[in-house]
Parts: sequence; C-alpha cells; structure tokens
Amino acid sequence: MRIRSLIFGVIAAACAAGMTFPAGVSAAVSDEDFNALKDLVARQGQRLDQLEQTHEQDQKTHEQDQQQIQQLQQKLGETQLIATNAAAKAEAAAQVQPIHPVPPGPSATHNFMVVGDAEVQFAKPEGQHSGFQLADFAPIFLFRSGDNVLFEAGFDFMLQNNAPGSSGYTTTVNLSFATLDYLFNDYVTLVAGNMILPLGTYNERGAGWLNKIPDSPMSRDILQGNGVGVQLRGGVPVGDSGQMFTYSVYGVNGPGSTQTNTIAFQNTIDLTSGNVSFPNMHSDPSGGGRLGWFYPWAAHEDIELGVSGQSGMWDNNGGKLWSAVVLDAALHLGPYFEAKGEYMNTWQGTADMGTVRPRGWWVQASYKLAGLNLDLPMINDFELVGRFDNLNDGLGTTTDRVTGGLVYYFSNTFLFEGDYEFVHGRGPAGAAASPGLILQLSYGF
Repeated sequence: MRIRSLIFGVIAAACAAGMTFPAGVSAAVSDEDFNALKDLVARQGQRLDQLEQTHEQDQKTHEQDQQQIQQLQQKLGETQLIATNAAAKAEAAAQVQPIHPVPPGPSATHNFMVVGDAEVQFAKPEGQHSGFQLADFAPIFLFRSGDNVLFEAGFDFMLQNNAPGSSGYTTTVNLSFATLDYLFNDYVTLVAGNMILPLGTYNERGAGWLNKIPDSPMSRDILQGNGVGVQLRGGVPVGDSGQMFTYSVYGVNGPGSTQTNTIAFQNTIDLTSGNVSFPNMHSDPSGGGRLGWFYPWAAHEDIELGVSGQSGMWDNNGGKLWSAVVLDAALHLGPYFEAKGEYMNTWQGTADMGTVRPRGWWVQASYKLAGLNLDLPMINDFELVGRFDNLNDGLGTTTDRVTGGLVYYFSNTFLFEGDYEFVHGRGPAGAAASPGLILQLSYGF
C-alpha cells in the first residue's frame, strides 16, 4: 500500500507541475501521451495488488508451517518421555523378577475342531450272499490350548454284519487313540496317552478314507497298532531343498496275553464302567521307534524310506519276548502316480512251539487318469488302484491276495471305491480272507 500511494503521489505532483508550467511546456505533453501514462500507472497498480495478495498468502503459509513444527516438537518430546518411563519400568520389573518365573498359562482363546471320516461298505464274497458289511463313523476331536499344548482323541463307532445274509449285526465303540501333546520346539514333541504306534506308516497315514482300497493289508494284523505310554517325535530339516530326517522313540505297555500261547495286541477300555484293562501282567515295558528319510527333488516328486521296530515281553509272567521290524517306502512321480509298501517281520516266543515268526509284506500303486490329459467326460475323476499283499502266519500257512479297482472322486474328500480281490492260500489253515467284490463310499471331513 505504501508503494502504491507513492506512485499516485508522483502522478499527482506531475499533474500539478503541469498546471504551473508555462503554456509552451504543457503543450509539449499531448492528451494521447497523458492517457498512455495513465493506463500504465493503472496496470502497475493492479500488479501491485496481486503482489500484495501473494505476499499475504506466503505469510499465512509460513505461520502454519511454524505451528506444525511446534506441534511435532511437542509430540517428539512426549514420545521420548514415554520411552524413558517404559525403560525405567522394565528395569524395575527386571530387578524384582523371580529367578525361576512360572510359565504362562494358556491363552484365553482355545481352538477346538472335529475331523474324521465315515464309510459304508458293501461286499459280495464268492459263494456267499451279498450285503452291506459295515457302517463306520470315526470322529477325531482336536483341542489346542495355547501355543504348545495339544489334545487329540479318535473314536470308532461301527455297525458290522457278522454273517452276510443274516441279521447278526454287532455295534462296537472303540477308543482308537487319545493323546496329550506338548511341543517343546520345532524339532521335538512329547506325546503321552493311548498312541497310534509308528510301526511303519500305514496306521498313521493310510487307514480309513485315506486308504484307496476298502480293507487293510493282511500283514498289518501281526503288528501292534496302539500302545499306552509316552513318545518323543519330530523332524530335522537338511539344507534348503526340503530334505528331512524324521524320528520317533517310545515306551509303552506293549502287547499282552489272555492265554499262555495267545497274543492279544489291543488295549481294551470298558466305556460303560470306566475300567481300564491293562494288557501287561508284568512290569517290563515295550520300547520302539522309527527313523525316516524324506527326499524331494521336484514338485510332487519325492521318496521316503523308513525303518521301525519294537521289542518287549508279552506274556503274563514276563518270560516271552515279542519283537517286530518294519521297513516302509513311498514314492511319488508327479501329481498322478503313487507307490508305497511295507515289509514286516515279527518274533513271538511261546511255551510249546519255540519262537514263531509271523511275517508279511504289501505293495500298492495308484494312477490318476487326469494324467492322460484326455478330453472325455468324468475320466479325470477316476484313479486306478492295485495292491498285492502277502501273509505268512509262521505256522505253515501262507496267503497271497491281489486287489484291483477304481476310485471315483466326487470331491477330494468324497470317494467311491470299487475293488475285486483274488485270494490264494497254501497250508493247513487255508486262506486268511475270501475273494470277492467290495464297494465302499468314503467321506473325510
């Protein structure tokens, strides 16, 4: 505003001087020049107004910046004060912390889940009537308390036809397993309770709907499936390629006896009275374990090899030894082909026959027809399955069984299995199973 007033003052003075100058001098300034000068002065005034507005905006922006800087400095001071107080509190807490602090309890949020499987089976043995052989419901209850404590329990509710063609049905309820697990770290887990024993891999990975053939290999019957005790298990990775060594070591009650020369592997629990029938009638536990090696070399291509075993007394007096050794293997060649199998050998001491050696083996292969890349309806949902299993009871009878069939996938957990079994037995006891057709509907949840 001062500049503008000064300019207008100069113009006014010039006009006044023009009035006082002589006529000759004033005539030298024409009206046209005077109007041009007047326009120039007006434009300069407009520019001065714009400059003053810009200056006022810059001044306001500067004041806002100063206020923001002051606010940030104030917040920084408050943050430093909070950090100082926190450090002081942490130091004070460390000074009063006990030497052996109590481990924290479980978190307030628990994880609970129910999984499992269900099967319905239809059979037509050769020379016998056809009929629905069994209906099985096997829920598994999983509970997680905190980051390290797990509990799992599995049951089998089964309705089975004892005699095809008759009404002789039997309903059974079994506690398949119930364990309490504690995860020490990424490499060690403690398992305690009624455990599925890692003798081979079939019981842990192939039973129920995970098995692509309705029944189990005959040779699995010579092994103890469960045991009450404790187990340490885990895995150790090797390098960055996915290679891993797995291990398990356990001590359990072991197989027991009901008669002098008869071995009974199952641990029985009376669910009506709550009484537990311990299999061992002596104080000698049974011990065992498994070592495995898993090696992948490409996506969906890997091999796994394992060796497992168990040994312990089985008779009432603790004078007869039962031992077992199992070799297992599994191979995947792409997402469509799988092969697996087990070999098992057992030694059972008896009072009148010396050491009996029941043994057997099985091998199974499967191929998903989706690997053929055929543009045909439903063909990609089928899988071919074949298995050969052998059982030698150690008393002179050997049984061979060949099974072939198809699996149709309604979904990845809903399967229809159809198989035909060919059985050939040699020895005094004859065949351990009957040939025939087996159809099964399986669902995993």
